[in-house]
Amino acid sequence: MNNYYKYHIFICLNERDDGAQCCSQFNALKIFDYMKQKIKTLNLRGKGLVRINRSGCFDRCSEGPMLVVYPDAVWYTFIDEADIDEIIQSHIINNTTVERLMI
Repeated sequence: MNNYYKYHIFICLNERDDGAQCCSQFNALKIFDYMKQKIKTLNLRGKGLVRINRSGCFDRCSEGPMLVVYPDAVWYTFIDEADIDEIIQSHIINNTTVERLMI
């Protein structure tokens, strides 16, 4: 199968009405914007490269914030921009998972 993107990344931006823990409480939108800009700056965006999309709930709220990298189906948690930089450098550029951030 020929994938349109080498990597398709989904970042949970879900907000829960009941006040329970969710990814949006952990600056997920800020990280989403940062990751999109970083991928663009590194010229990794587009067909055959990387696509980043917002996602609804992954139903793993207690482990968030999180993102999933496809087609590898690798689930990551993250705290800050440094974690995102590490995911981009290791997983996206060097094809090596970041074990310490995997869930």
